[in-house]
Amino acid sequence: MAFFQKLKERREEKKQQKLEKALQKTRLSFSSNIKKLASKYKTYDDEYLAELEEILITSDMGINMTLQITDAIRKKVQKGWSIDETNDYLVKVIMDLYDDPKSKQNKLNIKDNRLNVILMVGVNGAGKTTTISKLTQQFMKEDKKVLLVAGDTFRAGAVEQLNQWAQRLKTEIVVPNKVGQDPASVIFDGISKAKAENYDIVIIDTAGRLQNKVNLMNELEKINRIIKRAIPDAPHETLLVIDAVTGQNGVSQAKTFSEVTDITGIVLTKMDGTAKGGVVLAIKDQLNIPVKLIGLGEQPDDLQEFDIEQYIYNLTKDLFLDEDEEG
Repeated sequence: MAFFQKLKERREEKKQQKLEKALQKTRLSFSSNIKKLASKYKTYDDEYLAELEEILITSDMGINMTLQITDAIRKKVQKGWSIDETNDYLVKVIMDLYDDPKSKQNKLNIKDNRLNVILMVGVNGAGKTTTISKLTQQFMKEDKKVLLVAGDTFRAGAVEQLNQWAQRLKTEIVVPNKVGQDPASVIFDGISKAKAENYDIVIIDTAGRLQNKVNLMNELEKINRIIKRAIPDAPHETLLVIDAVTGQNGVSQAKTFSEVTDITGIVLTKMDGTAKGGVVLAIKDQLNIPVKLIGLGEQPDDLQEFDIEQYIYNLTKDLFLDEDEEG
């Protein structure tokens, strides 16, 4: 348990009870199945590995990630190792595969003394508007001046929902003059206002129509052109919002959006309502797009920075800890 113990010690320095609670369904699904193997196999062998492989695939880690994990175990672990030793190495392999030093930066690219532009993309219903509201509240707590831009101009309901949040949060919003207005023109007006009035952050909502990928690509290309014309190094973040409950469908969404625009990070919402948290690893493995934020509930502070150590600890802790140790 040497590697797992290191994670536990680091976790105790920064307890995250909300994350533990939110990942409970994922942890129970993942760990309980592996613990059943421990009662069936006392030591590591090929049969154990075959069953472990099946568990990893069904946890929504994806086939490629699963094969990398089991190949690493096959090369390192010797027959006769105890299941605890094997599981500890499993945790290390998962950590190493995710936490590649060559991977993209996990933290939001927000800097002082510039206008920061955040472009939000994702399918309708994934939680974009709620995520925008939570981000806005967090930035406002840091005394940032935030402007919202309603770029999903084809859905009157989307504009109205974002407008209601802006009123509730007492922040400014730029909205279209009519349903179906060119999103790029609304976004141009928003960035112009933000520059003229010294805003710190602009958060832009966009449409999430995957039915026609060509139209989506053209729309996002035009939006990016307009943004870069005003601020050459923007958008500083393009965040794809995915509902964690969708599991592998979320990976498919990430693939589609990454084909039409440069995604800098994932926001994984509704982590508290799913047993499919393994999708975090699948997205990173298949697309090398880091999860930057996770949604753990309804409150503003339930949107948290993603911490891979905390995630893996909470995913695997039931493999090692008795109930009286879990505090």
